Amino acid sequence: MNLRRTLGLVAIVAVAATILFAQEKPKGKESELRTVRGTVVDKEETPVETAVVYLKNAHTQDIITHLSDTDGTFRFSGLDLNVDYEIHAEKEGMTSSTRSISNFDTRKEFVLTLKLDRKKSGK
Repeated sequence: MNLRRTLGLVAIVAVAATILFAQEKPKGKESELRTVRGTVVDKEETPVETAVVYLKNAHTQDIITHLSDTDGTFRFSGLDLNVDYEIHAEKEGMTSSTRSISNFDTRKEFVLTLKLDRKKSGK
């Protein structure tokens, strides 16, 4: 009886493990996050440290910021694929052009160079 009980238990565990590991992620339930990273540079293409990089959620109008690192790099991660974003950088009265990231573009990672090349307009 013990052998039958043990074999039955092993069979149940094997079936449960097969079901558990055989399940695929449902379509459309993949990671719904994106990353935007890049470098802030000046007119001479030199990386700019401590530039403020602004990322605006076009839907909610929320803005998050990040300071560029010593090599001019920045990174925003965990961003919703279904939202449009606008991004630009500023430092010491200079600003970059505003770049748009569309929700229609399904790339999960964007790599951008933000060039500080014009005077910031007074708002």
